[in-house]
Amino acid sequence: MSTKPLSILVIDENHIRASIIETGLREAGHEHVTVLHEIAGLARQIEIIVPDVIVIDIENPNRDMMEHLFQLTRAVSRPIAMFVDRSDSASIEAAVEAGVSAYIVDGLKKERVKPILDMAVSRFNAFSRLQRELADAKSALEERKIIERAKGILMQMRQISEEEAFTMLRQTAMNEKKKLTDIAQSVVTAAGLLMR
Repeated sequence: MSTKPLSILVIDENHIRASIIETGLREAGHEHVTVLHEIAGLARQIEIIVPDVIVIDIENPNRDMMEHLFQLTRAVSRPIAMFVDRSDSASIEAAVEAGVSAYIVDGLKKERVKPILDMAVSRFNAFSRLQRELADAKSALEERKIIERAKGILMQMRQISEEEAFTMLRQTAMNEKKKLTDIAQSVVTAAGLLMR
């Protein structure tokens, strides 16, 4: 099974530092590397390039630049590795909040670029998987709540047991070829209208 080559966007205003990253990536076998030296209009460039991974290098980050980049990274759902020369705990915290997958302070060496990039992709994938699992768990919980409410309504209105109410919901879902939660939601909605 062949994997699609990664498209990597390198953002660095310093041409020398950008070439270190680009060389490190190319030596590691990454051929699809785009380098941008301007931060202005970055969101539009990302839309055009559609990179799989973003590498940001900031030699001397100032607060405004970091805030701009963090706003951007929150909006872009991709692995992001960030290299900075200096940092403080507030910047690190802001980077993590913004979804930066790897935040490296004073570590720009071409031989370190690939392992850091790999780690950023792995962390991003793991975090994305956790977010999906959390969303699925929340959705399942909401569905269970709706089914429980519908069962309660049927039990009260029809004077039947919980098991009979569930069987009635399930049978209706099968007959109408709909999801159980959709039928349960219909019961809850109808009861809400009737009880007004």
